[in-house]
Amino acid sequence: MKRNIAVFDFDGTLTTRDSFLAFIRYACGPWRYYIGFAWHAPMLLLMLVGIYSHSKAKQRVFSHFFKGWKYSRFAELAREFSDEIDKMRNEQTISTLKEHVTNGDTVYIVSASLPEWIGPWSKTLGIKSVLATEIEVNGEGIVTGQFKTKNCYGPEKVSRLLQVEPRREEYFLYAYGDSLGDKELIAFADEGIMVNSQ
Repeated sequence: MKRNIAVFDFDGTLTTRDSFLAFIRYACGPWRYYIGFAWHAPMLLLMLVGIYSHSKAKQRVFSHFFKGWKYSRFAELAREFSDEIDKMRNEQTISTLKEHVTNGDTVYIVSASLPEWIGPWSKTLGIKSVLATEIEVNGEGIVTGQFKTKNCYGPEKVSRLLQVEPRREEYFLYAYGDSLGDKELIAFADEGIMVNSQ
C-alpha cells in the first residue's frame, strides 16, 4: 500500500497573505519598508507583467533589506515573527493539515519564503519538514544578501520535494497551493487542490 504525503504551500495557503513582505516590515520597520519598495517599484512592475523574473526580483529585494545583517539577529527576529504569523492564519487549510497529521500522513511545507520563520511556526503544528528558500551566510556569520538555494517557487517546488522523496511511485501525493507559483506542484500531485485565502 502506498504512503500518503501531503505538501502545503505556505504564503496564501496556510496564511492569508505573504509572510516574506510581512517579515520585511516587521524586521525593518514601516518607513524603511515603504522607501525600499518605492525604490524597487519599476523592477516590481516589470515582474508583474512578466518581463522580469520573480526569483531575481525577490533576490534583489532581499539583498536590499538584509545584506550585511548579523545572521544571529536575523534568525532571532524570524523566531519572534511567529506571533505575527498567527495573526494571518488560514484556519481552513490549517485544519486540513491537522487532519493529515492525525491520519499519520507525511506532511511537508514547501515555500518560497524562508525556513527561519516557517520552521519555528510549523513546529507548533507538529511539522518538522520545511523545504524553503535558504539564505547564504558567510564565515563571519553575516547575511550576504544572496540565496544559497534556488528560490523555491514554481518547478523548484517539485524538484525540492523529489530530493527528499525520490520514489514517486511509492506514495500518493496531495498538494495544496493558491497561486501560479504552485501550479507545477499541483499538476505533479495525485490530488492537487487550489485553495482560497480566508
